[in-house]
Amino acid sequence: MIRALTLAFDDLGDRRILAILLRSLLATLLVFVALGVALAYLLNGVDPCSLLSADDSCPLGGSTSGFGALLLTLLLVWLLFPAIAIGVISAYMDRIVAVVEARHYPQALEQARPLGWARGAWLGVRSSLRLLLYNLIASPFYLLLLVTGVGTPILFVAVNGLAFGRDLGEMVASRHGDAPSRKAWLAATRIERATLGAIVTGLFLVPIVNLVAPVLGAAMVTHLYHRGRR
Repeated sequence: MIRALTLAFDDLGDRRILAILLRSLLATLLVFVALGVALAYLLNGVDPCSLLSADDSCPLGGSTSGFGALLLTLLLVWLLFPAIAIGVISAYMDRIVAVVEARHYPQALEQARPLGWARGAWLGVRSSLRLLLYNLIASPFYLLLLVTGVGTPILFVAVNGLAFGRDLGEMVASRHGDAPSRKAWLAATRIERATLGAIVTGLFLVPIVNLVAPVLGAAMVTHLYHRGRR
């Protein structure tokens, strides 16, 4: 696992990986910008005071709705960034894995079957929905564990780590072998992939570093797959 991590960090210096990283970050930013614009439109004219008292009224205007949308968007960035990031990175998964395989596993690259746009998009959508569902189920426990100080981030890493490890592993394994061999590898590497997913999720909690976390995770799971099969 440590070797996969160090190799993945080294892969980040490849110009092709850097180009993919910049494009994926731009795509993720555009998603949140669109979300912010939609929230500003929906909040315009909403009267929050009337929800608290029938006698009060304070409808949101253009500036206040925009400020409210900004605050909500920042909150959603913190809550939804992993789910959005895994959905976006799935569109670039083939390219990332191909670059890593070209650098380290050229024979495997020759035999690989690219996911294709449609399959990659489906895996990405499914991964994002799974992450959202897992975190929705865990959200009451996040709140309960706030009093512990460390319980919430630990549970967040555990919940999202399981999802990341599963989804990233499936995306890489889908490029190689037949269905039985992929299922066998996924079954045999549950602990390793969960650990990898926890590392990636932990990186999501670190400012700045969280921007490279999904690309780093894709490179890590590629090394995990091929080094394990060796």
